[in-house]
Order: sequence, then structure tokens, then C-alpha cells
Amino acid sequence: MARFGLQLPNFTLGVPDDQLFDKVVEFATAAEDVGFSSVWVMDHFYQLPALGGGDQPMLEAYTLLGGLAARTSKVQLGTLVTGVTYRNPAMLAKIITTLDVISKGRAILGIGAAWHDIEHEGLGFDFPPVKERMDRLEEALQVCRAMFRDDHASFEGRYYNIKDARTLPRPIQAGGPKIMVGGGGEKRTLKLVAQYADQCNVTGDADMIRHKIKVIHDHCASVGRDPSEIEITRMATLVFTSSAEETAQMREFLANAAGEEAARTFNVGSEQEIVDQIAELLEAGVDEAIFNMPLSPVEDIRRAGELLTKSFS
Repeated sequence: MARFGLQLPNFTLGVPDDQLFDKVVEFATAAEDVGFSSVWVMDHFYQLPALGGGDQPMLEAYTLLGGLAARTSKVQLGTLVTGVTYRNPAMLAKIITTLDVISKGRAILGIGAAWHDIEHEGLGFDFPPVKERMDRLEEALQVCRAMFRDDHASFEGRYYNIKDARTLPRPIQAGGPKIMVGGGGEKRTLKLVAQYADQCNVTGDADMIRHKIKVIHDHCASVGRDPSEIEITRMATLVFTSSAEETAQMREFLANAAGEEAARTFNVGSEQEIVDQIAELLEAGVDEAIFNMPLSPVEDIRRAGELLTKSFS
């Protein structure tokens, strides 16, 4: 059975700050009620330019996920995705373990090499060159895996070291929460997926998904990993439209906001067009299709969940 997730990227929700969390809960519980399997938030401290930039509200990801864990009961919870530069990986493993305990086994660690240099500069995070960020990501994956798996974990790397690290209480999930690596870089990122990850989040149309899966399989062959152990997730914006004219207008708007290449991968159209688009992605090898709907009211989230679960159950 196909799985679907909802990402909540936008906290400009038209309510006062003291009502903001309750509004986010409304979106998350609506997603759970209509069959979404997971709820995700971005791990950013400044809102992204396409969604209004740094003057718009942005909640800290793991504080928010802990609150959502207490208000939901079924959906998996994670970031899409954490930047490796933001937290010491041992502390990150402790945070994710705590989220797993609060949620009774529903946490996922989503992690990537980080990219938003503006918030790094603004908040004082180091933003090393891409090679160092990738090297840090590889070490962080090993640290987190060890702390999820072992009662007493040790690791000695160039950037991170732990010695007889204890994580108590232990994660609820046997072996620890799943680890998702976000990104599609074929030489390094997808090799790290083959070596360390349980899930890989990629973007693109069906042809691009097929290509990325082939690259992952090739890396799995080189490191001796069974590729069936890795789930493929795909994230995109979903927008319902009521006519061909509205579809064209929305695609033009999205192209202006996010760029033409990104806009081509968004799922935009009537209900049947959306179903046809998702069917092609699932056929290409996507295990879980994750959507954000930043322009939509909660009613459209319910509409999307009902449509997708009905069409692909």
C-alpha cells in the first residue's frame, strides 16, 4: 500500500502567536485523520525566500515535533531535513531518541548537509565548504546510528568523537529510529544513502526518480548493501486547481516563486490529474510521496488525504 506524508513548511497562518501552535496541531491532526502516514517540518530558523523570507515566523523544528508527538497518535514525525551544521550529532541522537519516547516509536531522523547560508551567518553557525559539510554528514550518520543501536557507543572521527556514550531511555523502535538522508547528489550523497540510510528523500519527476534509484542501486552493489532495505521518499508541492486555465496560472506563479525547473516537479491540477501524476511516481519506485501545501487551508489537506488514500489503498 502506498504511503503519503505531509510537510508543514509555513507558519504564516493568520493567527496571533499564542494561537500558532494550536493552528499547526489542527493541520497535523487533520493529516492524521485522513490517512497521511507522516508529518514533517523543515529544520530552518529563518523562513525560506520562496515562502516570504526571514521576516516570516519559523518555529524550531524539534520543540515543535515534541509538541506534535503529544497531540497525535499515529503519524511518524521528522524533519525534512535537519542540517548537519546545526547540532552536535550526539545531541541530535539524544533529541531524536527523546522524540521517539514521547511519540511511542514514531520518530524519524531526517538529515542532510545543510545549505541555507543566510541563517548560518545570521545565527552564528559555521558554514564550511561543501566537502567538509559532506564529511561531517558521514560522521554524524555513524554517530547517530551507533547511539541508536548500542547501549554504550563510541566513535572517533575527524570532526566528532563520542566515548562510551549512553542514551537512556533507549529508543522505542528496535534498532532506533529510521534515518533519512535528504539530497540527490549522485557521487557522495547517494553513496552515503547506500552506506548508512534507511530512507532517501529525492525530488524530481518520474524519470528523475528512476535515475536516482538506479544510482542508489549501483552504490548499494559497490558497498554490498541490499537496495530493498532503502525506502524512497519524494517531496513536492501539491496544488488543486479547477480548470486548465487555473492550472496554467498556478504553474506560472510557482515558476516565478521557485524557478521553472522546480515548478515542473510540482503536482498541480485537478483531482484526476493529481492521481495520474502520483500513480506515475509510485510506478517509478517511490515508496512514500510527501507533499507540502503552503497555499492551502486545512480543508485542502483533508481533501488531499482522502483522495490519495481512496485512490491508492
